[in-house]
Amino acid sequence: MTPDLVAELMRQLMREAMILAAPLLIAAAALSFALSLVQTLTSLQDQSLTSVPRLAAIALILLAGMPWFLERMAAYTRLLLGDFHRYLG
Repeated sequence: MTPDLVAELMRQLMREAMILAAPLLIAAAALSFALSLVQTLTSLQDQSLTSVPRLAAIALILLAGMPWFLERMAAYTRLLLGDFHRYLG
């Protein structure tokens, strides 16, 4: 394997990882912002007020998006295994 091929593989891997992580990260960031705003406006400073809804939202997004996540990962795996002869020599 040439260094260019390794760099291309890593670029594809990082791209797929960012695509798969983006919905979770965006939802967590938006929910954290909203919960922080509510905490600031109501002067409630309990940590469970931010942790529990954020964990519940992430769990719901994971459950709802699991078919899409798995299809993306399966497509990437098929792509890698389909070009496996390129990586051997």
